[in-house]
Amino acid sequence: MVPDQRIHERPAASADWLRAARAARSLSVATLVWLGVESTLGLAAGFSAHSLALIGWGLASFVEAAASLIVVWRFTGARTLSASAETTARRAVAVSFWLLAPYLVLHVAYDLDAGQRAAPSVLGIMVATFSLISMPALGLAKRRLGARLTSAATSGEGTQNLICAAMAAGVLASLWLNTLGWWWVDPAVAVALAAVAVREGRRAWHGHICRH
Repeated sequence: MVPDQRIHERPAASADWLRAARAARSLSVATLVWLGVESTLGLAAGFSAHSLALIGWGLASFVEAAASLIVVWRFTGARTLSASAETTARRAVAVSFWLLAPYLVLHVAYDLDAGQRAAPSVLGIMVATFSLISMPALGLAKRRLGARLTSAATSGEGTQNLICAAMAAGVLASLWLNTLGWWWVDPAVAVALAAVAVREGRRAWHGHICRH
């Protein structure tokens, strides 16, 4: 991890840098399209199955979409070469990480008190499986672009995509383990993901950029 640097300290006007900026924006637009589908289907499946992991994952898709919108904003027009736009974008991405954690914890407490248990969901399994396959590639590509652009906002969005893949894996595991009576896995996944969101938000706020 390396600290954020001001954009004007980089060869921001170079053709390679500008190509990377356009690529980051294009990947974010493509991500927005999928997240619109993913969040709708994930929430529908989660409420139907009373699955905290699915509901949390569906809500996380909205948070990811916010991060994608921020990156699109960051690399549009005059903001592309703006150091202040990068600072604003990376802090906004950090806030987007923090939006998810309180909901997950409160929803876990409510559902445990109500005695709700997750049920298997064919729709949820299908959507989670697709995200488990596609999100790692998107996330790693954005983190590499974030390193090239010295953009913690881009790197943070990529990290959110990787978290999405981890959430999808957790959703699939919790739905399967629930059939074995291990109902506690579902809320445990939700709480663990809340902790990850808080940690990654703190890193994004301070401008850490992953080089791998």
